[in-house]
Amino acid sequence: MSQNSKTPEQSTASTPKLGRRSFLAAAAAATGMASTALCREYGPSAAPTRYPEPDVVVLDDRFKKYKLGNSPILRLYHSQKMLWAEGPAWSAVGKYLLWSDIPNNVQYRWLEEDGHVSVFRNPSQCSNGNTFDFQGRQIAFEHLTRTVARYEHDGTRTVLASEYGGKSLNAPNDGAVHPSGDIFFTDPGYGGLMNYEGTRATTGSVQPYQKEAIYRIDAKTGKLHQLSDEIHKPNGLCFSPDYKKVYVADTGASHYDDAKRNIKVWDIIDDGKKLANGKEFASMMMDVETRVRKIVNGREEITYVTEEKGGFADGIRCDEDGNIWASAGWVGDGYDGVHIFSGEDGKRIGQILLPEICSNVCFGGTKRNRLFMTGSTSLYAVYVETRGAHIT
Repeated sequence: MSQNSKTPEQSTASTPKLGRRSFLAAAAAATGMASTALCREYGPSAAPTRYPEPDVVVLDDRFKKYKLGNSPILRLYHSQKMLWAEGPAWSAVGKYLLWSDIPNNVQYRWLEEDGHVSVFRNPSQCSNGNTFDFQGRQIAFEHLTRTVARYEHDGTRTVLASEYGGKSLNAPNDGAVHPSGDIFFTDPGYGGLMNYEGTRATTGSVQPYQKEAIYRIDAKTGKLHQLSDEIHKPNGLCFSPDYKKVYVADTGASHYDDAKRNIKVWDIIDDGKKLANGKEFASMMMDVETRVRKIVNGREEITYVTEEKGGFADGIRCDEDGNIWASAGWVGDGYDGVHIFSGEDGKRIGQILLPEICSNVCFGGTKRNRLFMTGSTSLYAVYVETRGAHIT
């Protein structure tokens, strides 16, 4: 997803309160408030990380078991030429991570064996999200062509979906493969709103070609079914561990004033063919402590202000315990990174703070216990004491 058209509001109308700075995760857990990051340096001259990793933040005791005491956040790759990293997907067969750089129309690959990074596909049709099916084939959600495409074992490209109801799709964004072989995906239309990430539609509407919606491609018939349009701009999507629920991030506040900044959830019914009982699962609003510098009588004074702020969840993944790991951004220090929500009640239980906006996440590695994070111009990773619920 990209937010070139409208930046999220940085705070609500709630009255700011002066607060005391706390660097301790224990304090954050006690208050339910995010601690403030200090634009951590990840370059070659950066200082080593003192364990435990300070930017993996426990907000609720339920998150403690997932934080490893001696696992640092690593920046695996960075390039000033990479403009908007997105769509990480893990290939268990190839033992590599695939991701997109949408504006540059290219896909990259990171090898687990030695950390080597190379161009995987160029051009990539400005693909946003990527995933793999149960046969190991790459599925790409492409902005430039406004299609969902599958890359076959012989290298050929098969278009799986390009239109619905006689109209072009807006610009497929992200998706996942159900064990039935059906592909669930979102179509918010960002690639149809700008030439930077696709081709700008000439309709003049925030709905480039039709109402934003969630879809399902039937694996047996190839037919495209609309599952729900009761969402402003559906973005990241993932299943619960038992495939009985589907979670979808709504980033509609980028273009709709009445859209909530949240993640929604639906029950999957009729043998995986329909959705029901859609509701909010988690809100992206939270209290964030911000450092404020002032010059008083020629001297610098620093105070800390606590405000409720709300950014966007973009790409999301589910772990084996049902927790949702959501990329988060467009607020700033103390917010941007990854937010982890309990599958039990949707409460935010932890954070991973990054110095860049995080667009998407993916569990991978040999044991699927490493969280990969695409962060604007970088690729980050951290080991956690859980595993991804699905194959990628």
